[in-house]
Amino acid sequence: MSRHSKHHTDEFKAEAVELVERSGKSAPEIAEDLGINVRTLYHWVAAHKPKEMSKTGGSETDLAAENKRLRRELEIMRQERDILKKAMGVFAKG
Repeated sequence: MSRHSKHHTDEFKAEAVELVERSGKSAPEIAEDLGINVRTLYHWVAAHKPKEMSKTGGSETDLAAENKRLRRELEIMRQERDILKKAMGVFAKG
C-alpha cells in the first residue's frame, strides 16, 4: 500500500491554524473543508503555539489568575454544599 503525502506551504498551515483559532468552526469541520486529516491540523495547531506556552501551559500571570479564579470557585462550591447539607437535615426531620 503506497502512502501519498501532500506538502503544504507554511502559509497554508498558518492560515489553517488561524481558521481553527478564530473561525468558530470545529477543527474536524475545518480539516474537512481544507481536505486534510484532522490529526494533521491538530499537529499544526500544537506546533504553532509558542514554546513557553506549551511547556508551562501559560504565563505565570495567567496561571496565577486561573488559580485565583479556581480557588474562588471552590469556595463557592463548598458554601453551596454546606447549604445543601443543612437543607437536607431540615427536610429529613420534617
